[in-house]
Amino acid sequence: MKVLIRAAAAVAALLVLAVTGLMAMVLVDGDAEATEVSGGGGAGGLKGVPEEFRTWILKAAEECEQPEMSPALLAAQLYQESRFETLARSHVGAQGPAQFMPGTWATWGRDSDNNGEASPWDIGDAVMAQGRMMCSLIKQANSSGYGGDARSLALAGYNAGWGAVEKYRGIPPYAETQNYVRIILSTMKRFEGPNRLQIEGSGSGADALRKAAGRLGTPYAYGGGGPGGPSLGFCTGGGGYRNGTCVADDTVGFDCSSLVQYAYWPDLKLPRTAAAQYGATSDRAVSRQDLKPGDLLFWSHGGSGAIYHVALYAGDGNVLHAPRTGKTVELVALATAMPDRDYYGATRP
Repeated sequence: MKVLIRAAAAVAALLVLAVTGLMAMVLVDGDAEATEVSGGGGAGGLKGVPEEFRTWILKAAEECEQPEMSPALLAAQLYQESRFETLARSHVGAQGPAQFMPGTWATWGRDSDNNGEASPWDIGDAVMAQGRMMCSLIKQANSSGYGGDARSLALAGYNAGWGAVEKYRGIPPYAETQNYVRIILSTMKRFEGPNRLQIEGSGSGADALRKAAGRLGTPYAYGGGGPGGPSLGFCTGGGGYRNGTCVADDTVGFDCSSLVQYAYWPDLKLPRTAAAQYGATSDRAVSRQDLKPGDLLFWSHGGSGAIYHVALYAGDGNVLHAPRTGKTVELVALATAMPDRDYYGATRP
């Protein structure tokens, strides 16, 4: 699924370049480069999972840089392992919803839910460990040179051990492992939700969200974008670079605040940066429990003067935003958009 999403993003980027042509670079004060929860998993497209698993599955997928790892893959694997049963235990001693053997848990288990204990029985700990292990296995599969789909090889490694995959240079000829891979890949569809953003209602918030949603897949460009749409970005300080190379000055797109500015323009002429947008709307604060589509959400490193990111609330616990260099305008879960500890508050323009 991620492969399709990224392909669509690439097409969108080419369309943006075709439409915008050679744009003049406007030097404005860009936002601080967002320090988000790293990832490539994406959050949309997940259905049919218990609510207590949903956030963790999305977070685990988002933290993996391998495009093959989708929320639906993790959900289908959890369903096959335990039917989402927290206290599941196998006859050979595998424990919890992700069915970790004690030795394997010692490698991958961490206290992801911050309750003071790393436990394979805790949903958050188990799902995040599953995600880390699967992400590592997919990476190994991609670099192995073995034939077959990387997801299939990773699932085989999860079930039979990567040593068995190496021994047979592919999926081992074990009936249990082959059935495990086949069943999970065939049941992924049942957990894939709609990727399109459904926006209902009217009003400035819904209209702004609708306008921004039309830019899904547009590249992130530090310092780029504005009321008229995407434009070339620029590099300054720590912003606009990827792996030490300046990419913003060759990228046509939006950064987080220019996307928001574009979405509300011209009915509401918001200022350019995330901090200034908070200052312009802070007298209309909204609690997290009362969010409506189009509300602005802010993240900070400490106080209103250190706000570094802004996003549009998209309903159903999701946000639409331009996250950081190397990514595109995307729909993700609020819980995984940026570090939750940095969440500063929301306003209604």
